Amino acid sequence: MHVQHMHKSLDQMNLQIHHVISDITGVTGLAIVDAIVAGITNPKELAKLRDYRIKASEETVTKSLVGDYRREHIFTLKQSLTAYRYYQQLIADCDQEIQQRIESFHPKPDDSAGAAAAGLSDSTPTSSTFDLHSHLERIFGVDLTRIPGFECLRIQTIFSELGVDLLSKFETDERFCSWLNLCPKDGTSAGRRIRAPKIKTKNRVTQELRLAAQSLHHNRSYLGDYYRSQRARHGAVRAIKNTAHKLARILFHVVTTRQPYDETVFAKLEARNQKRRLHKLQSMAKQMGYSLVQAHA
Repeated sequence: MHVQHMHKSLDQMNLQIHHVISDITGVTGLAIVDAIVAGITNPKELAKLRDYRIKASEETVTKSLVGDYRREHIFTLKQSLTAYRYYQQLIADCDQEIQQRIESFHPKPDDSAGAAAAGLSDSTPTSSTFDLHSHLERIFGVDLTRIPGFECLRIQTIFSELGVDLLSKFETDERFCSWLNLCPKDGTSAGRRIRAPKIKTKNRVTQELRLAAQSLHHNRSYLGDYYRSQRARHGAVRAIKNTAHKLARILFHVVTTRQPYDETVFAKLEARNQKRRLHKLQSMAKQMGYSLVQAHA
């Protein structure tokens, strides 16, 4: 919101710098805004603050800084910049608190292999070396980001909901999926379909798994192919739930067994399915008096 206010102040001064550079809160953008707030209004002097990585030339940046530097607009720009940096400090304080909390968690005694895999020493790292990915790998004993659709912030949310033990309270993956309200419903009785009321859940773990499933739309993996096939057959809503159910079972298996995610397992399953379909086609062709011949390119 405060970044948008900064854009509005620049528009009112007829400055187009936020249309020339990609991010007004980057190195070049904040340097120019700080200079304007400090009283520098010469476009050539402001253009010298351009970072060498900016694609726009210094001449283009200079032209974008020609405008009407009215005092009231500079004041509103200063207010927005101050508010933006205040919230950035609040976010930094939250990150520091998260760092201190997550460093206090330790893996189970039998997870020494996972701690070694994370490449971390017993000493507490400083804030400059804080790596969320490494800490999550140390706690779980396995890298969950290898699962398609899972990222550090998503894993952090799941960890904040389930704690260190994570899945120890669930004996099987079926019970874990039932708790997440991701189990497929039977929906039939005596060959007839029963319409049951939809159960809504506010479980944050379920929401993250659904988001992970939805992010697989363009993913080039077995899980991405599974989501697209489910979407083509059943629609987006059911495809998200079915894929989230599969992700939940994968998560349960990886965390409880401490075995890394292996994509080749699904490749073997896909090859077995292809073999089963081929055998079925050959049986049908034989019944009709035909024989299948492999086509050559």
